[in-house]
Amino acid sequence: MLVASLLVASFVIFAALYLAPGNPITALSGGRSLPPSSIAVLEARYHLNEPFLAQYWYWLKNALHGNLGISITLRENVSTLIASRIWTTAGLVLYAALIIVALGIGLGILSGLRPGAFDTSTLVTTAVSAAIPAFVAAIVLILVFAVKLGWFPALGNGTDFLSNLRHFTLPAVALAVSSLAIVARVTRASVREEGRREHVQTAVSRGIPGRQLIQRHVLRNAAIPITTVTGITIASLIAVAAVVEVAFSLNGLGAYLVASAQSKDLAVVQGISLVLVTAFVVVNVIVDVLYAVLDPRVALGSRAQ
Repeated sequence: MLVASLLVASFVIFAALYLAPGNPITALSGGRSLPPSSIAVLEARYHLNEPFLAQYWYWLKNALHGNLGISITLRENVSTLIASRIWTTAGLVLYAALIIVALGIGLGILSGLRPGAFDTSTLVTTAVSAAIPAFVAAIVLILVFAVKLGWFPALGNGTDFLSNLRHFTLPAVALAVSSLAIVARVTRASVREEGRREHVQTAVSRGIPGRQLIQRHVLRNAAIPITTVTGITIASLIAVAAVVEVAFSLNGLGAYLVASAQSKDLAVVQGISLVLVTAFVVVNVIVDVLYAVLDPRVALGSRAQ
């Protein structure tokens, strides 16, 4: 299914840009008028004079060998350009994912186990933060923590690990704030639901210690829905990261994708899109594998009983 998903995704990406308005020759020539001989050379070099399926097969075959084409604007290999920026996006998404897992799941568990004022405040806070788009969170964080307080830098990547950590903190929070709220609310609901089940109440009546009861009967059974929503949420960060990277001027894949789309650099757009879709699919596969780790009743590759 992983291979099939990636194959379909690659076809959709190539077809979407193939059908997009505009002439590839115009993009390749920078809008200049070219003689017919030069146009013929460009068509032959980029296989533009061949049928759609032939063009797609040529692009896919090269992509499988790590060759994603040549950038129209920079005249460099797209794979090299992506490799120089991929760690910025990966680091940002990983930082945001750690925030989501630590705070989102943590708040959800505490809220689910402790009804009352804490639960109410968590619900109100998450309801508000879930409605905040990443670009709005980015603007507010820059204004408060970068401009007024000066605690964190507002722009750029940094030069070393500690500098990168400071530069990535505000972007990671902006990227995580909405998703964190969703994970917290789903975690709270799952913990509450498991806590009301009959076998848990039976365990309480038998005098099983509270810590053991929560770990073995509540959290373990609530792990599947929590893992599902957390995995999907983290995978979605790969796409949303583009907005945050542009807002904080990070040299990542998302910001480069936006710039390449504006300059009609088709090879770069296709290459980055394929990488982002691949990362999204791989994250979802990892979540599927975690199901079998968390719940022995789930068998990999078998039909549910």
